Amino acid sequence: MQILVAYRGTKVGKDLLNLAIQHARAFGGTVQLVTSLPGGEKTSADIVTEAEDNLAKASNFLDEQGIQNESHLLVRDRDAGEDIVEFAAKNGCDEIIIGVKSRSKVGKILFGSTAQYIILKASCPVISVK
Repeated sequence: MQILVAYRGTKVGKDLLNLAIQHARAFGGTVQLVTSLPGGEKTSADIVTEAEDNLAKASNFLDEQGIQNESHLLVRDRDAGEDIVEFAAKNGCDEIIIGVKSRSKVGKILFGSTAQYIILKASCPVISVK
């Protein structure tokens, strides 16, 4: 079983990892840690370095728990939702675990919702953690 964790290193990140650990142990799975950044002028070297550090810490945590995992930093000129859905499809992921933020309806209209896109477009089950 391939479990994709859309990881940003936020407060909910630890909850995402703990759920991924439970599922990996229960189903003999491998965790794919994925962070998507937009690239171009929107992504500075500091942001890339921070994302790499967050992925390394998450990977080390999973290693300590005995969970097989791989880290992927996607820096392309794409929306994070599109990137994650495409990665999951191309890599045969069986489920996606994402964190969600509470945002008003107006906030979703103005800023979009990565989680909403993933939930609607993914070809595999999506688990959201608040």
